[in-house]
Amino acid sequence: MQSLRMIEDWPVPNAAAAVVRGADGALLGENGPQERLFPLASVTKLLSAYTVLVAVEEGVFELDDPAGPEGSTVRHLLAHTSGLAFDERRVMAAPGTRRLYSNAGFDVLAEALTAASGIHFAQYAAEAVFEPLGMRATLLNTAHRSPAGAGGLSTVADLARFAAELQAPKLLDPSTVHTATREVAFPGLSGVLPGFGHRRPNDWGLGFEIRGDKSPHWTGTTNSPETFGHFGQSGTFLWVDPVADAACIALTDRDFGPWAAEAWPAFTDAVLDELRS
Repeated sequence: MQSLRMIEDWPVPNAAAAVVRGADGALLGENGPQERLFPLASVTKLLSAYTVLVAVEEGVFELDDPAGPEGSTVRHLLAHTSGLAFDERRVMAAPGTRRLYSNAGFDVLAEALTAASGIHFAQYAAEAVFEPLGMRATLLNTAHRSPAGAGGLSTVADLARFAAELQAPKLLDPSTVHTATREVAFPGLSGVLPGFGHRRPNDWGLGFEIRGDKSPHWTGTTNSPETFGHFGQSGTFLWVDPVADAACIALTDRDFGPWAAEAWPAFTDAVLDELRS
């Protein structure tokens, strides 16, 4: 895909990207070092959320089991509605009343899974998600870093396998993935989309941001409202657009900033335009 060559002009030391077709998981195009390890930052939350959803299907706990602050559940933590603050375990609101994006909430999720399963979260993720999908390079180091972002390392090649799974699930029942990625959890809640300010509403699924009508946004202007995914402060993103029947991954080693807010939407629009042609 010629549109993927646009990453060569990004003001970053290193970048890699790929596009994956939804129908069959085929790799439609790639550019850059596909096997290079990049810090994922908050793209890690997609892997962590998927791990939690596998645990739910395996009966480790249920989405509506208590977890986090009083009145909060696993579902609240996944949807950033537990009331916990951004980076500390301070309660800022009653569960289910505000969309407070919370790294701390994902730390609590990991602890809840570990306590319920007796298996460390990173090991559970490796055995339940990474190994079955062949994501051999992906690392989730939660011993000293957070499952919300700082602990995740992966490659475009591995995330292409994960993107294929999101579009044609084999590890989870498709209805579970649909709920997590296509149905807004606690609809109507407003909140801050990191890097882009307050959004009303700030739609989110279970660990996956749902684009909806947010503007401006880190995806393209021509992405469908059904688009879901996540971006990371380390200069990374993964989106899936069910209407386009495709997913796109881009990893860099320059922190998110104005350069990304400008470059990513134009890049995504070019990718979508090429897919339509």
